[in-house]
This record gives sequence, structure tokens and C-alpha cells, in this order.
Amino acid sequence: MLKVNQYFDGAVASIGFQTATLPATVGVMKIGEYEFGTSQFETMTVVSGEISALLPNQSEWQTFKAFDSFTIEANQKFKVKVAVESAYLCTYEDK
Repeated sequence: MLKVNQYFDGAVASIGFQTATLPATVGVMKIGEYEFGTSQFETMTVVSGEISALLPNQSEWQTFKAFDSFTIEANQKFKVKVAVESAYLCTYEDK
């Protein structure tokens, strides 16, 4: 079953689904800056566009382009900046 979520007054939207092996979301972000929190280990892959992220315990922003991925441990916060509307895929794992 698909689960649709919207965040930040509709600036970020995602659809949750079950892959063959892991729960996942696929979503889009409008231009802006956002802060997210994790409840599980996440792998975020940029599908289209570009996402800059300030990951936990880091002092410098990193930029991820289409097909680049990054991971975030459970129970962490991270910030993202989106300069062009972008799409992403997140998978979630218990670790």
C-alpha cells in the first residue's frame, strides 16, 4: 500500500512503499532549506537534481547529484538545501 506524506507546507512530498527488501520513500523537494530527523538508518539517493546536505557531526555541506547517495544513522538530524527542484529515493533499515 502506498502512503503519501507532505512536509514543510507541501514543499516536500513523498510516497512510501515496500521494495523487495526494504521499506522506502520516493519524493520531491521544492527549492528551499529543510531539516529532517531519522528514526531508522537511512540511505538517501538523489534521483534528479541536486541536494546539498549538512550531515550529523559534519561542519561542511556536501553536494550530491543524480545517482549519488549518502547515509544517516538512526535518531539523527540533518539539514538539506535544494537549489533546483529535486527528487530522491530513501530506504530504511533497522541496524
